[in-house]
Amino acid sequence: MLNIGDLAPEFELLDSESVQVKLSDFLGQKIVVFFYPAADTDGCTRQACGFRDNFAEIREVDGTVVGISPDQPADLAKWKKKRNLPFTLLSDPDHEVAERYGVWGEKTNFGRTYMGIIRSHFIIDPEGKLADIQFKVSPENSVKRAMNSLTE
Repeated sequence: MLNIGDLAPEFELLDSESVQVKLSDFLGQKIVVFFYPAADTDGCTRQACGFRDNFAEIREVDGTVVGISPDQPADLAKWKKKRNLPFTLLSDPDHEVAERYGVWGEKTNFGRTYMGIIRSHFIIDPEGKLADIQFKVSPENSVKRAMNSLTE
């Protein structure tokens, strides 16, 4: 279980252009890392577009956004282009990073139980420490809570 003040677990994943990206590439700025179940689905699109619509304000506080899902890079690239998402999207098909962050777990939908991404976000400070943790957050609340945390 991760706690505020812990060092954020390092990761290295392929982005939407199949380029290796590491968490440490973003150190020195505030980072919103959000985990979402699947690109181009209703809730995930609302969450991503919320971060897109607030991206200028995030940049003003020396921040950036990184989205992580099990989707393949090609699917991320299509969604990024379709929705004009200005931030990094990363592919975690084996959910290794999701497991390190504690967001891979049991979910229930229409009476069916399965394993998947639990929508969550983390704010990482410029030194790489967790400044805010939000588990099981709605798409809209994820954006609102992240913005509040970033601008405090």
